[in-house]
Amino acid sequence: MNDAELEQLLDDIESDRAERTESTTDGDKFRQAICAFANDLPDHRDVGVLFVGVNNSGEPTGIAVTDQLLQNLASIRGDGNVLPFPSLDVQKRKLKGQDVAVVLVHPSSAPPVRFRGTIWIRSGPRRGIANPDDERRLNEKRRFRDLPADIQPIASAGLDAVDELLFRRTYLPSAVSIDVLDQNQRSLEHQLVAAKFAHPGSPVCPTLVGVLSVGKAPTDWVPGAYVQFLRIDGAALGDPVKDSREVRGPLPDLLNEVDDLLKANIQTSVDFTSGHVEVRKPDYPLVALQQVARNAILHRSYENTNAPVRLYWFEDRIEIQNPGGPYGQVTKQNFGKPGAYDYRNPNLAAVMKELGYVQRFGFGIATARRELQKNGNPELEFQVEDSHVAAIIRR
Repeated sequence: MNDAELEQLLDDIESDRAERTESTTDGDKFRQAICAFANDLPDHRDVGVLFVGVNNSGEPTGIAVTDQLLQNLASIRGDGNVLPFPSLDVQKRKLKGQDVAVVLVHPSSAPPVRFRGTIWIRSGPRRGIANPDDERRLNEKRRFRDLPADIQPIASAGLDAVDELLFRRTYLPSAVSIDVLDQNQRSLEHQLVAAKFAHPGSPVCPTLVGVLSVGKAPTDWVPGAYVQFLRIDGAALGDPVKDSREVRGPLPDLLNEVDDLLKANIQTSVDFTSGHVEVRKPDYPLVALQQVARNAILHRSYENTNAPVRLYWFEDRIEIQNPGGPYGQVTKQNFGKPGAYDYRNPNLAAVMKELGYVQRFGFGIATARRELQKNGNPELEFQVEDSHVAAIIRR
């Protein structure tokens, strides 16, 4: 905020975005004000301002704004009394010809914020303690802001990052009935928002699931959104590499290319001697590999990591590893057990189902195990860590 904006707020005695105090030492009062602004109960979605060295009429009192005073105010951010930690800026400004300490408090993305366990809010020009209804409203604000990771907006990308042709020709016919499409006169922007492929805002921008599903180049915006394939001539990573690929592209292209790689590398033996007709038996059942690979792409974490899904094909086994450990109801103890499933990326799961890559939710691992057993392969194995999950399919 510039000086003119601050002075205008300083003079607005009825504003719920400003608090004035003559004291320079009342730390608890400062913390209560910061807590109230961080909660942003009126939902301004803008900074609240604590003016230190100003009387109730909005006139500066001429205090000495020392470095020590600014440090004391800034230390409120991390002293552990206001939780979750508030986001604030502390500045020395000259307003109405005199020095004033100004604390700009940003609305919290995870309300309610508490000062020593108490929720403080602004109600008009006054600060007070939240009642149960106020607390309910703050909890609802947090749940609204806590969007699943896969529909978080990618603010740096414009709608030109989305492949309109792919969206209209591949996704829409799979997700929406022909009758509805024939009657639908909405713009591309509105259709993308309705599909959760774009986030309504100013400006409208793609979401993570939008870039992954119909983006022109998903890895431009989500660097880890690809599959690293290695075909290794041996049983260890140090052995010679026969083939290597980085499978990139929007979801339909990515999944189709992974399927093609699986089909190309499966070896089928032919038995002419065991019966009257020849028997063909693959070293790995295709359906099992598809289920495990798609699970890895679906359940991986797309946050805080640029690691790809890894598909390493050894002579005696296949290892498929995805970034991100167990999520939600799934733990290290129940991972892979019947009925134990949850969705880190629920909207991506819906897209994969609409495109036909997932038939029923929660049946991927069970299907893979059944197909491996029918084919005579050993039991599917998992290595479950906090940061990743590896599935091991043995020959």
